[in-house]
Amino acid sequence: MPEGEPDWVSCADLLGEPARLVRWRERLGGWLAETYPEAPGIPERIPASWILSWYLHVPAFAGATLLHHARRVPSLAPSALAFRIGADRPHPGSVAVLGGGFHCLPTDPGSARPEAVVVPDERALATVLRGRFVAHASRFIDVYGPLTRLGRRQLWAAATDALDNALWSAGLLGGTPEAEGAGVADAALVLESRFPPLTSASKLTLATGADGRREWTRNRESCCYSYLLPAESECGGCPRIR
Repeated sequence: MPEGEPDWVSCADLLGEPARLVRWRERLGGWLAETYPEAPGIPERIPASWILSWYLHVPAFAGATLLHHARRVPSLAPSALAFRIGADRPHPGSVAVLGGGFHCLPTDPGSARPEAVVVPDERALATVLRGRFVAHASRFIDVYGPLTRLGRRQLWAAATDALDNALWSAGLLGGTPEAEGAGVADAALVLESRFPPLTSASKLTLATGADGRREWTRNRESCCYSYLLPAESECGGCPRIR
């Protein structure tokens, strides 16, 4: 992990000690109580669902970012990933890939390196990414699920949201319509159909906004329950309102 920087957490260490996940969720619950002092109490499912989504963002973000920018897929095993929890809002503010190995295309400049595994085309690369993400998500859900009252469908719906959103966001961060479109195309490639236990294909669609402009939008598979907080309403794309 990055040296000399505090608050980095190894995914493997976290999954190996489930009590740390409970403490992280409790810390988030405390932060929510401070942020919403008018709330009579913070329902347990809010921090439970936020930690669920935040953690799953880590392998999804690592895989989607390297696919988008380098056409590579790193190891997404818990031992190969770490993240840093924010000092104020306790979310994963930074993500680190610890392993050096990767899958890539034949045209990759690093394809001859010993740590590279070459696959024939982008569809094969997408299959590797999806499989590695699902493997990590499955390990996390097996550990985290019994610590919550969230159902298994909700757990895998959140995993689907994490992967679809990460692929889209990797393009959005490019700051241009072309970059966003490339992210949408990656999401369609990786999630071209439903691959159980994931709960849907990519749900990105073009919609016409109030100003008449066409823009990409997405309906969520899972709920974050933020609408239960004072003065908050359902998120855009919330499954409760469609």
